[in-house]
Amino acid sequence: MSRRPDSPPAARVPRFSATERWAHRVTAGLMGVCVLTAACLYVPQLAQLVGRRALLVTVHEWAGVAIPAPVLAALGSRALRTDLGLLNRFGTHDRRWLLAVLRRDRRPASRPAHKFNAGQKLYAAWAAGATLVMLGTGLMMWFTHLTPLVWRTGATFVHDWLALTLGIVLAGHVGMALADPEARRGMRTGSVTREWAEREHPLWAEEFSHGPGPSLTRPAGTGARPTSTDSAP
Repeated sequence: MSRRPDSPPAARVPRFSATERWAHRVTAGLMGVCVLTAACLYVPQLAQLVGRRALLVTVHEWAGVAIPAPVLAALGSRALRTDLGLLNRFGTHDRRWLLAVLRRDRRPASRPAHKFNAGQKLYAAWAAGATLVMLGTGLMMWFTHLTPLVWRTGATFVHDWLALTLGIVLAGHVGMALADPEARRGMRTGSVTREWAEREHPLWAEEFSHGPGPSLTRPAGTGARPTSTDSAP
């Protein structure tokens, strides 16, 4: 049911800084170029349709090498460094979240989550590791004179199959994003509704539920200060 014209707008809380959002967009664009060019290189029908294989190889190589650049360039953002720390921290509530997923328990109370839930943390860790492996094996395939043939053969095998797996996982990531408009709005605008935060990330929402101020980005008890915008390191 749509909100009445005279009703107040839903309260919003900051979630991602401008630096984080741009780093995500550029990384997603580079990853999309890699996936599309890889498809054109490995699917015969697409290869015949597009042609210009040498150009596709060059674009694929340079896009792959550039994938880590947006995040590395954005490390000057305190907000990004704080969120990377949160993604790298697993707690008891994350284990409860995973158990609820395995049991197909969809009750919000059974899936406690801070700013990032356990699924998002696992995805971020896997994607970062997979990207580094793809970069390493891709460089071995690109600069053939640096490694022996047996290494390049193994690198090609790992690169091809990991690329397929990465494409499937990325498709799942995009599908989940399409199913959650408010999460997409948070990545696009930098803020989300308080209602969404309380429903999807209740432990994070608890930290700003006592006032309209900026959100906290560390679990309670860590002694971290509130942060919602970029600041000098």
